[in-house]
Amino acid sequence: MAGYGVFQSSPSSSDLSPTSITASKIFGSQLRFLEIELSHLRISGSLKSLTLRAKASSDSTHRVQKAIDSKPKVAGSTDEASHHFEELRQRFLGFKQDIFLKNLDHYQKLSDAQAPKFMVIACADSRVCPSRILGFQPGEAFVVRNVANLVPPHESGPLETNAALEFAVNSLEVENILVIGHSCCGGIKALMSMEDDDLTSSSFIENWVVVGKPARVKTKAAALNLGFDQQCRHCEKESINRSLVNLLTYPWIEERVMRGKLSIHGGYYDFINCTFEKWTLDYYGGSSKSGDSEYGIKNRELWT
Repeated sequence: MAGYGVFQSSPSSSDLSPTSITASKIFGSQLRFLEIELSHLRISGSLKSLTLRAKASSDSTHRVQKAIDSKPKVAGSTDEASHHFEELRQRFLGFKQDIFLKNLDHYQKLSDAQAPKFMVIACADSRVCPSRILGFQPGEAFVVRNVANLVPPHESGPLETNAALEFAVNSLEVENILVIGHSCCGGIKALMSMEDDDLTSSSFIENWVVVGKPARVKTKAAALNLGFDQQCRHCEKESINRSLVNLLTYPWIEERVMRGKLSIHGGYYDFINCTFEKWTLDYYGGSSKSGDSEYGIKNRELWT
């Protein structure tokens, strides 16, 4: 627009000849017309760009909405979850009001340290909560739960259960380890359903419950003529004894048992008849690793 700058300059009166005035009017009008046209084009281009962007945004929103609408919906799932958590909220507030605030000094002490007398190894089954069954209060029991309440031997390497054992025995110095089995155990049923040559599996459950395979072998030998359900019940108790023996493969557990600083117990909860059987492992010494250790059962009780 260099020409537009020249014609917009302020000429001196001597330069304003009729010809230059006429030229200024003509070219000035034309240039102003060109400026207006360019302005219109710019506005038109902007509007077109805005229109395209708006259309693209609308198309994108339509696609997103279409994708949302096409997703499968689970009827009432959100409402049900909200209802479940509302129940939990009410239970928590009831606990806070009726138990926590009424025992504030006790919970304040627990915030400083814990000194449980028991370590409990129980099944993850929702029907057999050990604190509910045996009335453990906060601070009384260090609890670990897994499928079929199994204790792997020391040579199995680091796992969650033996990590908990290490902390409970060496750091908390618990005085009792209680392994609790129960009736109708799905983990034991999975163990008893395995084939004899089933050493490896893609199932996490089978790869875990194979820890109890010695109990399965012993059950098959002792209860061969019994039905499958009865064999499972037999193995539910036998696997507890196997876990008690496996506890002795940990040197720091065996050492404390030998010194009388730690006792090992088994428990069996029959939730059909609501009975609890309890016994204690009587360890005479020997080498648990080589298999020539001597042990028995004492203090067997049935709570009905």
